[in-house]
Amino acid sequence: MSLKERIDQQIKAAMKAKDKIRLETVRSIKKQILETEVSLRPSGQETLTEAQELELLSKLAKQRRESIEQYEQANRPDLAEREATELAIIEEFLPRQLDDAQVSAIVDEIIARVGASSPKDMGKVMGPAMQQLKGKADGKKVQDMVKAKLGS
Repeated sequence: MSLKERIDQQIKAAMKAKDKIRLETVRSIKKQILETEVSLRPSGQETLTEAQELELLSKLAKQRRESIEQYEQANRPDLAEREATELAIIEEFLPRQLDDAQVSAIVDEIIARVGASSPKDMGKVMGPAMQQLKGKADGKKVQDMVKAKLGS
């Protein structure tokens, strides 16, 4: 089942359950999908590929994480809680995230493969790491892990 079909089912379920936050969040995901599809039409592409859907959902999740952080710094737990709820809904559509041990093992393997040994090699590691971990781990977490392993 495509992401758009899953979104449509979730919209119907949220309407029946009168779950306002879920309905608004799922509708915003659908809106983003439709806007992205419209922007791609001039290039001849009608629908999003799985990779593009994953990228879109990851972007939406990242926006929510950043908002949570900003609201917590501004001492607005009410808004941070709402963003956290929306983030949880978005994450339902993303593939299961890898835990820290799995991410660490992948980063170690990439560091060994590219021969990275100092903080100067960060770029050599981050490119392949993000390509391999896209949608499976938060980019900030990967970056922090690579920094720690390369000793910066």
